[in-house]
Amino acid sequence: MFHEQEEPVPKLSKRDILLTSFISGALAGVICDVTLFPLDTLKTRLQSQHGFFQSGGFRYLYKGIGPVVLGSAPSAAIFFITYEGIKQYSQPNIPNQYHSIIHMIAASSSEITACLIRVPVEVIKQRKQALLSDSHRLRLRTLYRGYGSTVLRDLPFGVIQMPLWEHFKFYWTQQIQRDCTPMEGATCGAASVAISAAITTPLDVAKTRIMLSSTSAEKEEVKISIMLKDVYRDHGFKGLFAGFFPRVTGFTMGGFIFFGVYEQAREFCLSYLS
Repeated sequence: MFHEQEEPVPKLSKRDILLTSFISGALAGVICDVTLFPLDTLKTRLQSQHGFFQSGGFRYLYKGIGPVVLGSAPSAAIFFITYEGIKQYSQPNIPNQYHSIIHMIAASSSEITACLIRVPVEVIKQRKQALLSDSHRLRLRTLYRGYGSTVLRDLPFGVIQMPLWEHFKFYWTQQIQRDCTPMEGATCGAASVAISAAITTPLDVAKTRIMLSSTSAEKEEVKISIMLKDVYRDHGFKGLFAGFFPRVTGFTMGGFIFFGVYEQAREFCLSYLS
């Protein structure tokens, strides 16, 4: 099990720490998603059941950026305020050797909560990225059709990513005998994200296909198990890892930017409030 780096008792109140996490997460989410949006578009088109070039190829790489700008901040902010909230209120009452379990529970809870905003944003974004023209406004049921598949993708992602991030930071802190700088924290974040992205690629393929399915598709047609079977039948094992390179590359770069901005903004906010 991973053990978390023991931090000194903060001088700030839990409320200030949560506010700091909220602001830092929002800022990190927007900067990361906007910067790496073209890579995300390529990944979506490589995974699309309509085909890469039919979905736009290398054209209009910023198609769908609008929903992302609006949705990134609240989604990332909710994730981190949930994650840090569970940590702040749980860890003081739990022995150190069980802190990795707290990280997993916090990551799982954060993903489920953040997906309430993330999923409809993803549906609109990916349909625009794949150049699908919806003649009518998407129904609420359609907007949340990928909720289950997104949670099934993001739960293992978060459960792998966050404890790894905490562990890498703890390990590096032990080696250098001081706290991690924002740059070092960003490097730890990039490593944890790369591993998580690689492992969960097949779930991301299924999620993308569900979100790009026809709005008239029946519920039975857009199950994650059905999508994975269809992909494997049509394209074999390789199809399950469609978009692997842009996904892992984008997520690794994104992890570095996201955690770097998060750590830097958090450090600034904490110093300002203290």
